[in-house]
Amino acid sequence: MRVLIVGAGFSGATIARLLADKGIASLVIDERAHPAGNCHTERDGETGVLVHRYGPHIFHTDIERVWTFVTSHGEMMPYVNRVKANVQGKIYSLPVNLHTINQFFGTALSPIEARAFIESRARMDITDPQTFEDQALRFVGNDLYEAFFKGYTRKQWGCEPSELPASILKRLPLRFNYDDNYFNHRHQGMPRHGYTPIVESILRHDLIEVRLGVAHGDLGEHFAHTFYSGPLDRYYDYDLGRLGYRTLDFVAERADGDFQGTAVINYCDESVAFTRISEHKHFAPWEAATFDRTIVFREYSRACGPDDVPYYPIRMVAETALLEQYEARAAHETGVTFVGRLGTYQYLDMDVTIDRAMDVAARYLGVVQT
Repeated sequence: MRVLIVGAGFSGATIARLLADKGIASLVIDERAHPAGNCHTERDGETGVLVHRYGPHIFHTDIERVWTFVTSHGEMMPYVNRVKANVQGKIYSLPVNLHTINQFFGTALSPIEARAFIESRARMDITDPQTFEDQALRFVGNDLYEAFFKGYTRKQWGCEPSELPASILKRLPLRFNYDDNYFNHRHQGMPRHGYTPIVESILRHDLIEVRLGVAHGDLGEHFAHTFYSGPLDRYYDYDLGRLGYRTLDFVAERADGDFQGTAVINYCDESVAFTRISEHKHFAPWEAATFDRTIVFREYSRACGPDDVPYYPIRMVAETALLEQYEARAAHETGVTFVGRLGTYQYLDMDVTIDRAMDVAARYLGVVQT
């Protein structure tokens, strides 16, 4: 009997492929009309630009087996993510680095001087940061927090930074040099032909059947096991209540030439309704010059309603009790494994998602082969 995999994103595709390679058949379903989940890419019909339909995704990892797996299914091109920030009409470099510090404060500090300067403004009395705000104040001090993080966080997450866990900010580095590479991983890149062909390649196996436009509740078949990458609370019909998610709205604009000269500019001021503008041809610099026109997306974050696509688990501090109840139920399921960002209700990067899917497949194989 074959297994069921709910979701044709990286989690589901990876599990399906690793099981298929060991002789286990699967049915992979997805409610959408395409595979690759929120990583789905497609050509814009008007400009020809390769678009990340559900927002920018940059691949970065130090996990060798993940990099080997992904690059065996598609060519990765070199790409360095260099994000800019618009703060009160001025453009700065992100993540916060020596250039950002010197530009923002009008100084010309050396690395040693800048470290001491920031430490003099940091809240050193916060010894065990529990919230996003605590972490930011301990990390960069009030001035940089107010300029780059506070308003942006309110827009992105729809709540006060004091209501969010410190772990969200721990993903953002602070550098006392001029390195503006947003990530610090050995492998970084963008797929030459987009993410969707990579996921399609992963799913291309005689033992994998893919059905698109199919919901979990539509199936009447029986399976040896289910790997579920949908929202954790949705699996239980929200009977304990709804976990908090954020969704995104994208407003497209097409123009001649080059709109902003870079891939991403964050708009940190709370008075600006959108969080960032992404110009997608700059995610493929090897072909950007071939396009006479461009497409940009203004990105708006809001609370996720019942009919919206969930993007980010919020994991608010006050929500811990509800999450723990759902996690306890999930832990006692014998025929279901919850995977992915939504299934585990965790903010996971693509490489971690794939790595964990590999672990899930290995554990399942260990059980069925003993």
